Amino acid sequence: MTVYKTDRAFICLLMMVMAGAEVQETLSSECKQFLYMGTVPRGIEGQPFKKICQYYEGKPRFITLYDTFTHVPIYSAYTFKRSDGYKKADVPWMYEPQLSMASGSREMQQLPPENVHKSFEDAQAVLDDYSDTVIFERGQLNPDEHQANPADKAATYTLTNVVPQVREFNIGPWKNHEHTIRRRLNNYCRGTAYVVTGVTTSGHMVRRHNINRLGIPTYMWSAYCCSDFDHNAPYDERSKFPASAAYGLNDKENNKVQEMTVQQLEDFLKKVTFVASSFQIFYDNCAPPNSPNSLK
Repeated sequence: MTVYKTDRAFICLLMMVMAGAEVQETLSSECKQFLYMGTVPRGIEGQPFKKICQYYEGKPRFITLYDTFTHVPIYSAYTFKRSDGYKKADVPWMYEPQLSMASGSREMQQLPPENVHKSFEDAQAVLDDYSDTVIFERGQLNPDEHQANPADKAATYTLTNVVPQVREFNIGPWKNHEHTIRRRLNNYCRGTAYVVTGVTTSGHMVRRHNINRLGIPTYMWSAYCCSDFDHNAPYDERSKFPASAAYGLNDKENNKVQEMTVQQLEDFLKKVTFVASSFQIFYDNCAPPNSPNSLK
């Protein structure tokens, strides 16, 4: 496994060229159920990314914004389901047919034998991309432990939902953060919790056969919105509602996950990644409808 850094100016130029030709698909109402107020995060819509409504066993399971150039998701948006944290590790890894051809099935499919990878690996990651990455593991943006139904858990095992995470960060600070959020939302969220988990990249790539294949996240970030919560919860937990966020450095060291407000996370991301000044993760900053802080 070799890690290289691509030229930032070249990436920016390529993004602008691709943006002119890309067809942006409108999400259906059944797919918007995974977004607070049915609204995608704003401020990154104009970049050359693909919106995927992740279907499994005939039902939409979550949404992913996917970069077909770096072969990693920019974010996955999902609704949290009360869970005991059990991981469904016996699921075969899958891919997204829609990224390779417009006529492809909307259902994620099990990865085929290696000799037919060429038919779709230009648009997305394949298992071979991760096979020699000693430093990195496949890190899920929508983690199976945040889902309860076996089919919802299984749907998280698509390569369009994973990024190269440094092993020490994946099994340490980030895993602990996922556990913390699971326990908090299990115990104190009374309604639906909407979660958006994403990455920032800076041009470093994992290469296979001397070709850039996977964008390596610099930071992992996550935010949730739960407007219906237990107002009698202990203050330390109640203060994390209706919304909270966090980020951590995807590295072996200095990788502590820091919790903060969603607005603080947005300000941080505006400084370290390509988002517009209007960037906003949740509609109206997750202000409950008809509250004094909501838009009129």
